[in-house]
Amino acid sequence: MSKHTPKVAYFCMEYALKSEIKTYAGGLGILAGDYIKGAKDHDYPVIGIGIKWKQGYSEQHIDKFGKPYDAYRNYSYDNLEDTGAVVYVKIRENNVGCKVWKVKELPLYLLDTDFSDNPDNWITGQLYGWFGEERIAQEMVLGIGGVRALNALGIKPDVYHFNEGHAFFAGMELLRELMEHGNCFDDALKKVRSKIVFTTHTPIVQGNESHPISRIIYMGANIGLSIEQLVQIGGSPFNMTVAALRISKKSNAVAELHKETANEMWKDYPNCSEIIGITNAIHIPTWVKSDMLKNVDNPSALWEAHLKHKESLIDFVQTRTGTLLNKNKLLIGFSRRAVAYKRSDLIFQDDAQLAPLLTEGKIQIIFSGKSHPLDDADYDMEIGAMLTSGSDVWLNNPRRPQEASGTSGMKAAMNGVLNCSILDGWWPEACDHGVNGWQFGEGKGLNDFSPEELDNHDRRALVEVLTKEVLPTYYNNNSKWIEMMQESIRSTKEDFAIRRMLEEYFEYLYKA
Repeated sequence: MSKHTPKVAYFCMEYALKSEIKTYAGGLGILAGDYIKGAKDHDYPVIGIGIKWKQGYSEQHIDKFGKPYDAYRNYSYDNLEDTGAVVYVKIRENNVGCKVWKVKELPLYLLDTDFSDNPDNWITGQLYGWFGEERIAQEMVLGIGGVRALNALGIKPDVYHFNEGHAFFAGMELLRELMEHGNCFDDALKKVRSKIVFTTHTPIVQGNESHPISRIIYMGANIGLSIEQLVQIGGSPFNMTVAALRISKKSNAVAELHKETANEMWKDYPNCSEIIGITNAIHIPTWVKSDMLKNVDNPSALWEAHLKHKESLIDFVQTRTGTLLNKNKLLIGFSRRAVAYKRSDLIFQDDAQLAPLLTEGKIQIIFSGKSHPLDDADYDMEIGAMLTSGSDVWLNNPRRPQEASGTSGMKAAMNGVLNCSILDGWWPEACDHGVNGWQFGEGKGLNDFSPEELDNHDRRALVEVLTKEVLPTYYNNNSKWIEMMQESIRSTKEDFAIRRMLEEYFEYLYKA
């Protein structure tokens, strides 16, 4: 790294570090965990700020009657060291202590309110546990507490990177510091903006968090700003994404297509920062089987390695569900949150052509996903890793353009699992149809379709690609299938590795 390389403090509500500890809910945490691991691997000057969740996100179970239910349990952390630092954040007039822990093997610090005699010690209990006041309290700990933790530790970042709007209150704390030292609001805002960058993920306006101004003030999150100043930054109601866009010198979307979507979403909001595109990536040691990379130039060894991972997935499914799948039949993986725009039922909407294939066993499908009452994205690292290494095909068919990035497809691709996907998220940047995977439905000229028309169009396209290209190649042309696996790995293992993403963050976001 150059001596002029900026030191970055990266704020995120969730980090996926270990599958068994649910300090993450979905893709946001998966990305943050991969980013911090990659920064450590490649020696980038990044410090992560997060929260030590006592119970983390919910685990979903199925009772004896077949109904799902959510459960929480307290986690034991064996990889933390006590920094000795405790910082305080005033929340609803209570002076809440935030203990600062460090993850031993990573440059990541976690704040924790769960200790005796601490008012509101529940705040770091459940990740995304609530919507209103409680959510603001959690975000105040992350943002305000995070900046104060950096100060207490003597860490002086050049850049503050907010991964989603949850981290916005760090910007409020930086404003407060400058205004207490005599800067007027406008000057303080200008100075703070020169140090903040922002990553936006949610491609649906309604999915971006907002709060009534009165709630912000009641919680104490305004830390001295007037109603007029709050409205100037985040509007009324106070939109966390808009506020982050306005307090940042530059922002990024998480794929090139998402850049178009995000700029269109926020075009009517003045004084927002430029939104560039930096496509997400993955931490290869976490997600990609080493034997797939090692054997990419040896067709027979590559196929044998894939079958080994497929058998592991089949064993995993049998242990979890009691169902035994056939390793010689095409296995399609689909792991998504169970919400309407993901269209998990699309493949079942053509009984005439697909039902016989399922009945005969020519197609096997593994679905993994759950819905949550609070509808934040969910993802399980263990299941995700099994599916993205052991499936033959990775199916992704969101109603475009509502997929921001979709890193699970990258994991599959680098494991030689062939993507069969709508041209949404990252896939338009990688797809070479019939060479390293398949696309269906086309990606342009469909804006005038109603949701029902789009579903019908995409269902027909999916059936055509499956029946005319995927199945004939799998069952009749194994050498071609293996060639596509090789090309899938070769075409993605550098362009969608976390190192490339880090390089682009530092070149186009941090140094700009």
